[in-house]
Amino acid sequence: MLKLLTFPGLCLLAFILPTKHSAPNPGSQSIIDAPHMKQYWLVQLLSGQDRTQDSAVAVKIQAAHIANIERLHREGSLIMAGPMGYDKDWRGIFILDAKDSATAASLVNTDPAVKAGRLRFELHPWWCQTGTYVFK
Repeated sequence: MLKLLTFPGLCLLAFILPTKHSAPNPGSQSIIDAPHMKQYWLVQLLSGQDRTQDSAVAVKIQAAHIANIERLHREGSLIMAGPMGYDKDWRGIFILDAKDSATAASLVNTDPAVKAGRLRFELHPWWCQTGTYVFK
């Protein structure tokens, strides 16, 4: 069940609450009911040290960045991506499906904006209960 909370002057908070499934035998828990956690990688995309490219070069790097995002998504590694809604140090996020931090880092390092120094990144392990979100 989705529970929405609003606070005046603050953002909308959404909580996904677990739903109850009936177990085959009272007092026992079926495998369907047992939560299973899966680790993903939350990638903070941050402003890089080299954002001095002229506008034409910056446009080309951005196009290659988007093409790389599309490729990682097609390959099944990139679950979600998007920019932040402001022009500050934190530029965007990725959620990656990777076996470990080294694999996640190697995927992000394929990004032309990272290679060019326009972006840098930080990796954070992120756990999610399977079935809680539907990633398409």
